[in-house]
Amino acid sequence: MGEDKKNEIAVLMAAGLGSRMRPLTENMPKPLIAVHGVPMIETVIKALKKRGISGIYVVTGYLGEQFAYLEEKYPGLKTVENKYYETVNNISSVYAVCDILAAAEGGCFICEADLYISDPAVLSYEPESSCYFAKYVEGHSDDWVFDLDDEGFITRVGKCGDDAFNMEGISYFTNKDIRLLAELVREAYGKEGYEELFWDEVVDANLDRLRLRVHETGREQIVEIDTPEELAAVAPEWRKRI
Repeated sequence: MGEDKKNEIAVLMAAGLGSRMRPLTENMPKPLIAVHGVPMIETVIKALKKRGISGIYVVTGYLGEQFAYLEEKYPGLKTVENKYYETVNNISSVYAVCDILAAAEGGCFICEADLYISDPAVLSYEPESSCYFAKYVEGHSDDWVFDLDDEGFITRVGKCGDDAFNMEGISYFTNKDIRLLAELVREAYGKEGYEELFWDEVVDANLDRLRLRVHETGREQIVEIDTPEELAAVAPEWRKRI
């Protein structure tokens, strides 16, 4: 993975409305909400920086101007505007950086920006193939899950499953696969019904070409926070403010 590691880049998806986090997101994008004094997006950036990644692209939309300070604070970080975040699902955020992905010289992380990474070492993992970071959940889950074959390759990326690995909002693609993903997203974008597409559905439709595995993480290394109640559970300083 020598050249992939040397030239790795990362895309942070920060364009969403954060509707489930209202009223906290009425005047602030969800990734900028602080957990233990640090905006969630910066916990992701710090973990990427610890890995040695300098080429970080933050795709913005809702209240996008509030992310501008990151370009000054973190050398090598650039914001990219998603003009269609209100009318097209999150495939539009990957589409916004397709030119960057298609020209990538190494591997690429695609990360949700509204995650709290408590352990930056979680991104020190050296994947041998493209993968999704995930945690195993016993019983039924309504979240995004993965089905695996006997060799450990992902056979389905979709919502709902039982006794399955659950998506944690971080994925890694080798150089070959990230270039292919850019091509596949371009092909899907603009076709009938594309406005409703999640970019992960493009991956799911092409698992015969994108061979991905699951990388299991510790249960508390990556925390997805979707509601004010979940925020208060992780960050006690919010309990009296919600």
